[in-house]
Amino acid sequence: MFAFICFVWGTTWLAMKIGIASVSPGIFAGLRWSLAGAVLLTICRLRGDRVLPPLRMIPRLIFVSIVLISFNQVIQLYGLKYITAGLGAVISSALTPLALLVFTVAMGQERFSSRQFGAILVGIAGVLMLFGPAAIAGNLDVWKIVGAAGVAIGCLCYTFGSVMTRPMMRTLQPVQLAGLTDLIGGLTMLFGSLAIEPGAADSMRLHWGWPAFLAWLYLLIPGALMSTTMYFLLVRDWGASRPGTYAFISPVIAVIIGCTFFGEQLDWGEAIGMVLMLAGAGMALRPSRQAAQVPQAVYRVKADTAC
Repeated sequence: MFAFICFVWGTTWLAMKIGIASVSPGIFAGLRWSLAGAVLLTICRLRGDRVLPPLRMIPRLIFVSIVLISFNQVIQLYGLKYITAGLGAVISSALTPLALLVFTVAMGQERFSSRQFGAILVGIAGVLMLFGPAAIAGNLDVWKIVGAAGVAIGCLCYTFGSVMTRPMMRTLQPVQLAGLTDLIGGLTMLFGSLAIEPGAADSMRLHWGWPAFLAWLYLLIPGALMSTTMYFLLVRDWGASRPGTYAFISPVIAVIIGCTFFGEQLDWGEAIGMVLMLAGAGMALRPSRQAAQVPQAVYRVKADTAC
């Protein structure tokens, strides 16, 4: 199961890039997450669990769903248009624990430590190595910066949304919460895309072509439903930290497949920058003597939204 998760979540970025090449991102992601949410809520109903949330939680649930799913996916997918799938995977995997550190500390859910400060510095060094040499040489690709910023902003949206969901788990079950946020966020994307996104109405006719359609099915079934279930089983049997090491394997798979089969280019400066960013993530995710809150939040988000 762990090998399956590493491979699938290492290739979802390539599937997303294939899909958005011919389908408007809002429709491509909106249909996926709406259906995923409906499936999860149906499972809750069949198990006899509660589906609808308490009325008092609905405003917060809508806000979290839009940030966690809608903003995250649309901004991230538009950013992915301008960078390689491998770089997108590395940015997401490295930035997730670092951003969660900042948000959890800011909201009083965790204390700040010198090790965490070091993790942030290493991550920043990776970013500088990734883009600094090109900037100094005067040949920095502006659209690459825009693309990386889009993936990073999308990552910040779902890490912030993840921290916002933690108090809600005292009332809602994880599968129920995941289903509700997926469904609300997905429907928001669909209606918002139809209202303002160019090409959305044409994409709703589902004349995508078989590469985009297969990519969408791959993201929905192995990428979300199957891998999420396996991940939760591993968390149950292994604890939160060990399954979370997929975050350091999946980006490597994404880079190798992208370079080998899709002609994506990677120079040594970018490779060193990616390694530094993942090293910073590793420092951030290293369990401390206190309860390891960040890894649990990171990987619940990854299982429910990022992939």
